[in-house]
Amino acid sequence: MNARIRADMSYSRLSEKVIDKITDGGPMLISIIICTYLNQRYPDFSEAINSLLTQNYKNTEMIVVVDGNRELYEKISKNKNIDKIILNDRNVGLSESRNRGMEEANGEVIAFFDDDAVADGNWLEEIVRMYQEEGAIAVGGKLLPKWVTKKPKFLPEEYYWLIGATHKGFPEEITEVRNTFGSNISFKADVIKALNGFRGEMGVKGKGLLQGEETELCDRMRNEFGKGVIYNPEAVVYHKVFPERLQIKFLLKRAFWQGYSKRMMEELGYSIDEESDFARNLIFKSIPKRLKPSSTDLLQLVFLGILTMATAGGYFFRRFKS
Repeated sequence: MNARIRADMSYSRLSEKVIDKITDGGPMLISIIICTYLNQRYPDFSEAINSLLTQNYKNTEMIVVVDGNRELYEKISKNKNIDKIILNDRNVGLSESRNRGMEEANGEVIAFFDDDAVADGNWLEEIVRMYQEEGAIAVGGKLLPKWVTKKPKFLPEEYYWLIGATHKGFPEEITEVRNTFGSNISFKADVIKALNGFRGEMGVKGKGLLQGEETELCDRMRNEFGKGVIYNPEAVVYHKVFPERLQIKFLLKRAFWQGYSKRMMEELGYSIDEESDFARNLIFKSIPKRLKPSSTDLLQLVFLGILTMATAGGYFFRRFKS
């Protein structure tokens, strides 16, 4: 029996309970998990919560995980609109915090959201529609940059993934993809719990920059269940881009660690075909389009080269290190 058939059989057995819940006539309960850590992020966290409270889709529970910051926990505890607030004893990182929230979730679907994001009013409605109409086991949507400062001219849209936004070249229609970003991704609860959630060694943790936790989880899901993430560009979340995230040093470091993380995934046996396709599009589409006598095009062309070299540097550093 091949792996795809095993995955389909596994999913069909696993999903019987979930399908029964969806078709019992009542609306799906969506558990939304938001992880937070920094005191200075509290105003942004409050805006994120307000955007979730004003969703058109109302059957939700909101779970906040505070990662080892008691002062922040006590401040958030005053908000009566949050269903569950969890305090980690110490800073365990984003992946483990998400897993902690997942353990407390009661919903048929678990959605992940960030404390520096703002959801469009139809976000959850569009997410739920994909589960009901597309038979999805995971759903994600578009992330648009919400510039806190002026939009930079030097940053090519192909590299918007460095700032947590959907990059140029991503599909423009409803389709299955490998993964979307953590500010706008959701899973059937039984599916993500069967996968034991995110790998704890990946994702933001203190000053650690090992990335790719959503990619790894979604690739593992695809291997296990034979399905990827249904991407709906109408399910929109706005992700704040703070000035420090536009500093060249930050972007280069993030690109380096992205390459490092992809090589680590490859070592674990996961496919990086999407990254190969991305590189080919850069070479054969993005670069030729910018070979024009325009200062903006030339500036972005330079940064395309710099950021690509930084990403490749991380990949090969990990390769030769291991």
